[in-house]
Amino acid sequence: MSRSILAVKSLIPLTIACGAFTLGCIALAQQPAEPAAKGKAEKAKKRVPPLFFREDWQETKGVPVEHPVTQAAVATPTLDIKLYGPSGKDIVENGLPGNADNPPHLWTGLCTSTCAATLRDRNNYVDLTGLAKIRWLIHTSGFHEVRPLLKLGDGTWVVGDHGDSTTQDYHAVEITLADLRWLKMDIEKVVTRGDLLDHVDLSKVDEVGFTDLMPGSGHGDGGYSGVGWIEVYGKPVKRDGGQ
Repeated sequence: MSRSILAVKSLIPLTIACGAFTLGCIALAQQPAEPAAKGKAEKAKKRVPPLFFREDWQETKGVPVEHPVTQAAVATPTLDIKLYGPSGKDIVENGLPGNADNPPHLWTGLCTSTCAATLRDRNNYVDLTGLAKIRWLIHTSGFHEVRPLLKLGDGTWVVGDHGDSTTQDYHAVEITLADLRWLKMDIEKVVTRGDLLDHVDLSKVDEVGFTDLMPGSGHGDGGYSGVGWIEVYGKPVKRDGGQ
């Protein structure tokens, strides 16, 4: 038998062994992939803060379906509603529970100047750093856009550079606050002041709410914002300084 034939025959078992070894290495390399991906997803999930509050608004008995909003509209016992701006008192509650076409909501159509509404937890500030977010059910008309409005722990008011509009129907929208940039607010007039801020400390927020920075146009389509249920995801910070 020639040397060349012997050489080929001797390489066959080596090639098979190497092939099996390579496949084994690939299999070993792939095995941890699924647990690693699962671990990464679980780690990311842990970074999402818990639900701090959800407010659905409740029907106020003994008044018309549309009526000036008061504390009676707030279903959550630990939350206080605050109204701001020269026309803040003109924000109304409208809608009925179980009515998909007209769910309970706050409505700015009667505001003759810019107005705003917020909610304040009596027991806790809220830490809105990291992946903190706001979700709310909104319906708008005209060029109105619902924007997040915050009162920080030091008393500073800021409004976000992101606004949402849904002119055809009510839709749930979500905002991750870390994506936003902020302007200071003159809360008495509900107007912005100065330039975009380089940094805003969201680790201790006193009030969370909304404004559309526009007056309403009255009844009918034209210009308004309607805000139904509100969810805020963040870590509670006790008002006495505890965590």
